[in-house]
Amino acid sequence: MFSKTADPTSAPARNSNAKSVLAQDLKITGEISSAGSIEVLGEVDGTITARGLTVGPEGRVTGTVTAEVVEIKGKLDGKVASQSFTLRAAADVTADVTYSTLVIESGATIEGKFSLVKG
Repeated sequence: MFSKTADPTSAPARNSNAKSVLAQDLKITGEISSAGSIEVLGEVDGTITARGLTVGPEGRVTGTVTAEVVEIKGKLDGKVASQSFTLRAAADVTADVTYSTLVIESGATIEGKFSLVKG
């Protein structure tokens, strides 16, 4: 019977379950930050900080990534700090990676330094 509507003057709530998709036709240079997850289908050159990051099959990320969960299906070149790092079969990664959990599918191409975070 009664409903409460959001105050239009208040700041929007940050939803950590939200997912932002960066389309194939986008090329972004700079810093990207999200309380939720980001899916990169295009190209990013810079710093990404998010709860989760997925790089799609045609996606390309060059730079520094900090995310709890990282899944790579495309290309990544840079530095990664994550809890869970997954390389799918088509992944092409050249990076220094710190992780707690690591999954590498057969066919993934990897080069770099992988460091297990203990604790």
